[in-house]
Amino acid sequence: MLEFTEGPYTERKTLFVEVILPLAIAKNYTYRVPFELNNIIAIGKRVVVQFGKSKLYTAIVSAITENPPEKYEAKYLLEILDDRPVVTPKQLQFWKWLGEYYMCNDGEVMNAALPSALKLASETKIGLNKEFEYDKAMLHDKEFLIVEALEIQPELTISDIAKLLSQKKVMPILKALFEKNIINISEEVSDGYKPRRRTFLTLNPAYQAQDSLKDLFAILEKRAPKQADAVLAYIKLARHQKTISKNELIEESGAGASSINSLIEKEVFVAEEKNVSRLFFEEEDLDANFELSTQQQEAFAAIKQQFEQKDVILLHGVTSSGKTQIYIRLIEQMIAQGKQVLYLLPEIALTTHVIERLRQYFGASIGVYHSRFNDNERVEVWQKVLNNEYKVVLGARSSVFLPFAGLGLIIVDEEHETSYKQFDPAPRYNARDAAIFLANMHQGKVLLGSATPSFETYFNARTHKYGFAELTERYGGIEMPIIEVVSIAEETKKKTIQSHFTSVLMADIETALANKEQVILFQNRRGYAPVLLCKICAYTPKCINCDVSLTYHKHTGKLHCHYCGYKEDTPSICPACGSTHLEYRGFGTEKIEDELSLLLPAARIARMDLDTTRSRNSLQNILNDLEEKKIDILVGTQMVAKGLDFAGVTVIGVISADSLLKFPDYRANERSYQMLAQVSGRAGRRGKQGKVVIQTYDPAHRVIKQVIDNNYAELYFTEMEERKAFHYPPFYRIINLDIKHKNPEILHNQATYLGNQLRSHFGEERVVGPQVPLVSRIRNYYIQSIMLKFEKDGVSINKVKATIRDVITQFQTTKLSKGSIVQPDVDPY
Repeated sequence: MLEFTEGPYTERKTLFVEVILPLAIAKNYTYRVPFELNNIIAIGKRVVVQFGKSKLYTAIVSAITENPPEKYEAKYLLEILDDRPVVTPKQLQFWKWLGEYYMCNDGEVMNAALPSALKLASETKIGLNKEFEYDKAMLHDKEFLIVEALEIQPELTISDIAKLLSQKKVMPILKALFEKNIINISEEVSDGYKPRRRTFLTLNPAYQAQDSLKDLFAILEKRAPKQADAVLAYIKLARHQKTISKNELIEESGAGASSINSLIEKEVFVAEEKNVSRLFFEEEDLDANFELSTQQQEAFAAIKQQFEQKDVILLHGVTSSGKTQIYIRLIEQMIAQGKQVLYLLPEIALTTHVIERLRQYFGASIGVYHSRFNDNERVEVWQKVLNNEYKVVLGARSSVFLPFAGLGLIIVDEEHETSYKQFDPAPRYNARDAAIFLANMHQGKVLLGSATPSFETYFNARTHKYGFAELTERYGGIEMPIIEVVSIAEETKKKTIQSHFTSVLMADIETALANKEQVILFQNRRGYAPVLLCKICAYTPKCINCDVSLTYHKHTGKLHCHYCGYKEDTPSICPACGSTHLEYRGFGTEKIEDELSLLLPAARIARMDLDTTRSRNSLQNILNDLEEKKIDILVGTQMVAKGLDFAGVTVIGVISADSLLKFPDYRANERSYQMLAQVSGRAGRRGKQGKVVIQTYDPAHRVIKQVIDNNYAELYFTEMEERKAFHYPPFYRIINLDIKHKNPEILHNQATYLGNQLRSHFGEERVVGPQVPLVSRIRNYYIQSIMLKFEKDGVSINKVKATIRDVITQFQTTKLSKGSIVQPDVDPY
């Protein structure tokens, strides 16, 4: 196997490349390199290859060899797309580990890792056959339309023709034209990434002398006053900036584009087109002159000391304890050493919020990477990281795939968050765990930060696998918020509850508003009402594709499925019994916002959930409005619980804690504590002590008491006893298998067969199921799950995974597997 960064082969050696295709295939394919490309082929470059009869794909070169494949004849690769590799050897090593650990294929990892603009799409092009004569009178109407269009535009895609004919099925018509020899059909690859181009202007040197400039003004003021304004505006801008774009000059001068174009034609301005970045960060004065508190200094010193012995450290700090300031000091040290830093955050909401804070210290040298960026922006960040232009990258979980050169530190903030786990599609990775492997590859360090660490991380810290540092008090001596638990049942009985708001919560909200303070209300369910119910026959509308009830959304007036996106109109008459007695049950953030506006008409209320933050800038606008106190009350789902820091928020209301506490999952108590503690931590972060009101039907619940006492340790030790007894993490590893099929009876047979096969290898105790999950059908696929539990000590997890793969492969060779999908999920916590 040959590995090099640029091909040294100038002689006519026969070379073959193993490539990663963006497909879920079990093995990587091998292609032959044309002799003329020998000297430029390299690992990590993108190449265009044919796979199947006619499809073209972009693939990544993963290995170069002189040995041809044994079982098939290698096709030639068609083209090399890059001057230099876009994927590094370390990335390929990382992809390989992800595929093996999370039991998926290299192509699935590639699909998740590469921005879609770097993955070219095979696009069918249609053109006229100019060497063939034909009679238009012999064509049908739709054939005639296509030919007429192709005479105007030489090439059309299939989608263009579908739009032209206003129909989806156009292949039969194209097939007929092709058989008549009238058109050519070819597969051409279109590149997704296009750099942004801007026109920049400079004043012709002939007019830079004072006298010649005066003469120019004298002529322009008489004949073309708008052009004179443009020249004057250019001189004004040139005093403050080195480069002036055409758009900037148009805006500054008020002259139209035609005036600027005329000046270019007269050679007053010299125009030059350049590639410009889509990633604009306003330069700010850098301010790193903050002082760490005594406890922060102790934690900072402990982290530095332990990094000499440990690769991973947990920083356990209560909410608002100043963890970010410690992160900043560590980042400064890494930059001073010439190393890169990856700062991971679980949510885009946090990313947009934290970037504003970090830019105060690191300016434009910090890059941002998350799914809200469009494809071209993501490619630009990719290239800047590849070129080592960014020293710090702040991003969501997909940031682990960036092409880092010398990664010295990864900070995983809010490390307990489930958002770090990718659930669909494969690879179903956890970015926190992947970050630890990635840092190890670069010989870097990892700092995990949280006020409520995951039990797995806390267990590793207690058993000294990880280092440990702690912050037990809030920064600046601010007190932890007062937490009051209110019984919904008691207030309902006394008739003091208004809608979904207890008298205690309403009084605290009104007091906060009177004091010009802000309020956050947390309800972990979006939409208006989760259930529409017939009072006569108990009929509830359900999704046609999934086994869930539809949620009513008032802003659309429709019933929505939160699993597949299906929508339908809200019925006014029960489809089952014809009754008109339909009522909404339950409540989501939309209903909270609606009813609160009736109770407090003067309050400025906003909502932050998936529905209100879909567009690119909507989330940032909400956060900016909250920061600038244009919002009095923010109603939100778990998005409001994740690390937001606003000075004006003094009251937090948890509308219903029961939906968290009563969830049927072994992690329910851990997740409930984390959510309640995190959302409580948003109150009173600066100056005044905050107040938290938790509404519940079960005020005596153990977890609520532990949240009030801020007693994470008691929660941990209690839960650990149960987890050890029932064979759950962190004492055991879990691998889930989801088996899916459109027929529930066939699915039952398939799942039973797989379960029996796994038991024959691993024994009865390690295999749980198959069983039907809470949601048993999604997108018309019925689901059954098998849970596999393995001891951490004395069991080779790599051998376990190899056996599971063999069982799945053997199952897929049987007739029984027809129509089935088997999805492994490693560490599904």
